[in-house]
Amino acid sequence: MLVVIGGVIAVDVAGIVFSYGPGLFQSLLSIATTIVFALYLWSPWVATASLGIVFALSFIAGTESESIFAAAVAVGLVMRLGRTALIFSYIGAFLVATAIVAYGDSDVPVNVGAYLIIAAAAGAVGFALRIALDKGRRLEQELAEQAEHEREAVLAERRWIAGELHDSIAHHLTIVALHVQMLDDAERSRGAQEAIRIAAKRAMTDLRFVIDLADDGPRSSAVHSGDLAAAIDEARGEIEAAGHRVRSEGDPYDERIHRAGEIILARIMRESATNILKHAGPGEVSIRLDVDDESLTLGIHSPLPETARRDLPSSRTGVNRMAERVLGASGQFSAGAVDGQWRVSASLPIN
Repeated sequence: MLVVIGGVIAVDVAGIVFSYGPGLFQSLLSIATTIVFALYLWSPWVATASLGIVFALSFIAGTESESIFAAAVAVGLVMRLGRTALIFSYIGAFLVATAIVAYGDSDVPVNVGAYLIIAAAAGAVGFALRIALDKGRRLEQELAEQAEHEREAVLAERRWIAGELHDSIAHHLTIVALHVQMLDDAERSRGAQEAIRIAAKRAMTDLRFVIDLADDGPRSSAVHSGDLAAAIDEARGEIEAAGHRVRSEGDPYDERIHRAGEIILARIMRESATNILKHAGPGEVSIRLDVDDESLTLGIHSPLPETARRDLPSSRTGVNRMAERVLGASGQFSAGAVDGQWRVSASLPIN
């Protein structure tokens, strides 16, 4: 558009220089009219006001027909760039200006119908371009939002896979690391070897489970199912193998325990067992499951060590993962040191 405007201005300037065009005032007014079209790219309101001034001056120069033609063409720019208030204002002003030219004292007959047709055609083109631009912007916004959603989905999937790997694999690695230290003890070496073998086998099973889940869902029915009773029995055996006494209370087979709660508490039991194997001091570990008609609560108490252990790996994300699971199911979760014990409590609503 700027190239066309520049070409028209160049023709008018050449007409002034070589004196083959209309008079100087008419040429300057024509240049001003052309410049007004460029103003629409900056401010439609300023351009419309300037066009009104040019139209008024055209009566002095006797070029009102050319000015009304320019106003008819400018309808397209107004429809394309202007807001609703400017569009209606311009249409009203254009109709008034056309009537003034048609019924004025001009000696040259004016074909009002032709200008209206030009204005209608220009307005239709401008409106079509406006719709196309708005549609393009909406499409760009939708594509940007879709890309953002896809990015968030990828990040969420990565966090989920990382969390599943932490919950499923870190536990077994802790057992391996713990029993490796017992291999030099002749009396406990055989038991440590068996514990390492079992932990490695279970780690491979859980790893396949995570891979299956990441690949559009599990393909095998033998994957980890979130059995609370099995999780408690497994944790009890592992903790006892590490030298702790375990006291377990409650019925994990209670029919009031819903499936979602069973899965969540099974994961908490496993993560708590991991932390006990890593950090617990000598003494008894207590596992208590309370179920009533309103809630199910799992409490796990373990003795705190006199000095913190630094020989076993720790990602320091286990407690946060447990809290996220429980709070995500509208439950209550707490974990912390109380009276020389590390106490974990997870409560989930029955309904």
